Amino acid sequence: MIDYPKPDDDDEEQGDDCSCDGATGTSPTLYGDARAELRRRDFAKFLATVGGLTAVASLTAPLASTTQVFERGYKGPVYSDGIHLVDGEGERITEGRLSEGEHMTVFPEPRPGIEDAPTLLVRYAESDYGSDISEGFTVNGYAAFSKVCTHAGCMVSDREEDLVVCPCHFGKFNVLEGAAVSGGPPGRPLPQLPITMTSDGFLVATGDFEGPVGPGGG
Repeated sequence: MIDYPKPDDDDEEQGDDCSCDGATGTSPTLYGDARAELRRRDFAKFLATVGGLTAVASLTAPLASTTQVFERGYKGPVYSDGIHLVDGEGERITEGRLSEGEHMTVFPEPRPGIEDAPTLLVRYAESDYGSDISEGFTVNGYAAFSKVCTHAGCMVSDREEDLVVCPCHFGKFNVLEGAAVSGGPPGRPLPQLPITMTSDGFLVATGDFEGPVGPGGG
C-alpha cells in the first residue's frame, strides 16, 4: 500500500486563508477583492447615468408640449372677411357661447393650410375695454386675438384674471387693453382679429389679424 505524504503545517495554514468560507455564505469572485469592488462601483455609476438620462427624457416631453408653435406654411391671410370662428369640434360660435369674463380657443373655419390657427376669444362688458382695443374690432362684448406669443411663438395658454400668460417665458398680455404686454419679454401685443356678428347670430372675421402672428414683425 502506498503511503501518501501528509500535508505539513504550512499547507494547513494556507488552506485556512481561503476566501470561500462556507460559514459566511460568500462566494469567490472572478477578480480579486480590489478589482471586484471597482467593477461594482463602475456598474453603480452606469446605473446612475442611465437613471439620470431617463429622468431628463421624462422632463423633455412636457417641455416640448409647451413650445409648440403655429407654423404657417400657407402664405395667404389666416382669416378674411366672412370667415366663421369655430370651436375645436368645428362648431360655429354663436352670440350666446360665452358669458362675460369667459375665454375660449377658436379657429378659422377650415381653409387650406390654416385650419389649426389658434385664436383667443374673450367676452367682457363693452365698458370694461380700454382705449387700446382697436375701434370696430369688438362686437357684443367679444374680442379676439392670436394665441401665438409674440416673443418665441409658444401658445398663450394660462390665465391670471384678465391677463393671459405664455407658459414658456411668462409673457403677460392684458386682453382688456388690446392684449398689450403687461409683463415678461414680449415686445408687442398679441395681434387683434376684427370680428362681427352675422344676421343669423354667428361670429365671423371681417379681415385678417391686424399684425403678424407670432414672433418678429416689429
